[in-house]
Amino acid sequence: MLWVKTFHILFVASWFAGLFYLPRIYVNIAQAEDPAVRLALVGMARRLYRFMTILAYPAIFFGLWLYLYYGIGLGGRDIWMHVKLVLVAVLLVYHFICRHYLIAFERQDNKHSHVFYRWFNEFPVVMFLAITALVVIKPFY
Repeated sequence: MLWVKTFHILFVASWFAGLFYLPRIYVNIAQAEDPAVRLALVGMARRLYRFMTILAYPAIFFGLWLYLYYGIGLGGRDIWMHVKLVLVAVLLVYHFICRHYLIAFERQDNKHSHVFYRWFNEFPVVMFLAITALVVIKPFY
């Protein structure tokens, strides 16, 4: 079980690294005035999105393995896990919203300012804090 936990933590941390950095690239794209710079940043964002999507799959796989096979969080009093799973689902929606914005940048159809993306960039930090607190503190146990 410890190997499964280790891999889950490794892939979650890697996925979050992408979730932290991709919106920061969006800030730079939204600020870029030079078309060549914008094109290079969009390429970086495209590659990062592809890579972080690949990392999300094993993060979810190992998490489900812990949940379903080892029963972590399956108890009747483990409300913290249900809240965590809802937050992970919200995080997946955020991940796909990132794709939506990437497509808009690729089509040169961005409708948001760099200030919007600066705020958008803060969401995964809040989610990381909330999910980590739920796992470590287990407030609804």
